[in-house]
Amino acid sequence: MGVLSASPTNMDNCIDACVKCARACEECTTACLQEPDVQARVHCIQTLNDCAESCLQAIAYMARNSALSQQHCQLCAAICETCAIECEKFQDAHCQECAKICRECAEVCRMMAS
Repeated sequence: MGVLSASPTNMDNCIDACVKCARACEECTTACLQEPDVQARVHCIQTLNDCAESCLQAIAYMARNSALSQQHCQLCAAICETCAIECEKFQDAHCQECAKICRECAEVCRMMAS
């Protein structure tokens, strides 16, 4: 449900998924920076940052009902998928959970984009 509206929409579901994904990516970044193999995670960390930023931008586009929000959600879905693939390369719990959340967000973003 929107802040100023009373009925939930696909956009609200997508915003919620993007918030969850951005938070997961930020938390995963912090956790990855504490891992002993941090150098092996540089690309993953960069992708986590891209994903979080993309999700936050998607939220802004949708919140202001931008004419470009569908296109941005399509891009966000692709970035979330890429992030999931990168996170899945590492077996620790935080990366595996983040990958799951990224895939869920990608699915919701694709629905928003269609």
